[in-house]
Amino acid sequence: MSEKRPHRKTFAPIGDVIDTVLRQCRPATDHALLKVWEVWPQAVGSAVAAHARPVAFKGDLLLVHVDASSWLHHLCFLEQEMCRNLNHHLGGGHVKRIKLKIGSF
Repeated sequence: MSEKRPHRKTFAPIGDVIDTVLRQCRPATDHALLKVWEVWPQAVGSAVAAHARPVAFKGDLLLVHVDASSWLHHLCFLEQEMCRNLNHHLGGGHVKRIKLKIGSF
């Protein structure tokens, strides 16, 4: 029979637990990419951040959900600028492309 874990008197914030698990499971180069959710409002501005949010990565591609087709159209023209700003805030060339898609967030 397996051994029971001792009861803990302190709790760890769930964010710390998730961060620890992600650091164990993801390559070291991906750690900077996890910061994208933290730096998003500063990198793209509050107006864009109110209508668009990052949702996933696939290699150097960042998938961003946008709440309206008018914002999707507008942001298509700002893709390169958003990539530059994100990479500046992340400290490297992690985001090379952004795919915009209508979606919920």
